[in-house]
Amino acid sequence: MTTAVIETIPPSLPAASASISLDAYDEEQVKLMEERCILVTPEDKVYGEDSKKTCHLMANINTGLLHRAFSVFLFRPSDGRLLLQKRADEKITFPSMWTNTCCSHPLSIKSELVEEDQAGVKSAAIRKLPQELGIPSTQLKSEDFIYLTKIHYLAPSDGLWGEHEIDYILFSTIDVDLDLNPNEVSDAKYVSKDELEAMFSDSDNSFTPWFKLIARDLLYPWWDEMLAKSKAEGSGKVNASVLANGPKVGELIKMI
Repeated sequence: MTTAVIETIPPSLPAASASISLDAYDEEQVKLMEERCILVTPEDKVYGEDSKKTCHLMANINTGLLHRAFSVFLFRPSDGRLLLQKRADEKITFPSMWTNTCCSHPLSIKSELVEEDQAGVKSAAIRKLPQELGIPSTQLKSEDFIYLTKIHYLAPSDGLWGEHEIDYILFSTIDVDLDLNPNEVSDAKYVSKDELEAMFSDSDNSFTPWFKLIARDLLYPWWDEMLAKSKAEGSGKVNASVLANGPKVGELIKMI
């Protein structure tokens, strides 16, 4: 893991966006590019908002534009397997790649700007999990999402698009029903640690860069700890809440 020093972004940062046409992309995905992401400094201080399109253009990312995001890791309580999704071919950024359960952005709206107890990003997760994976909103509660840390990373998708985010990592262990939105998710499956490692070793699979970073440095130790502590509790269920007071919780980690 390498520390990167990135200067604070002024609110007046210019953004290249209007000249980039989205005519060649899927209509539903183009509509999502109008969503208003939360602009933050490298210290995760909110200073404004801009469109998803603006935030994901490498021309802007290369000048330092940074936004807030979240990544959900949802585990099955009966056996501790992690739910993965494969991003749809229609996605504008990182299409057709395997990734964690859900990765998206809190929006610049009142409910998703709340910072106390990470309520805003948890609210965003509860909005996006039904939209992407068809999980009924009745199965999702804010208290079921355990905040572990946040990472600052930058990752190009192609020459035009990319990600530059402060990404909040949320673990959850709940039983859910799935009804995949094919415009967002082309496949989903639960995997054990060994099965995930085998997927990483298979050159036929491709993975989002943030998922690879998180798996490389954070996921496996937390997964092991969650399984071990849950087993010690003797309930027969895996419970992410055992990680709530663990090391690195709340720490902002810079990863390149």
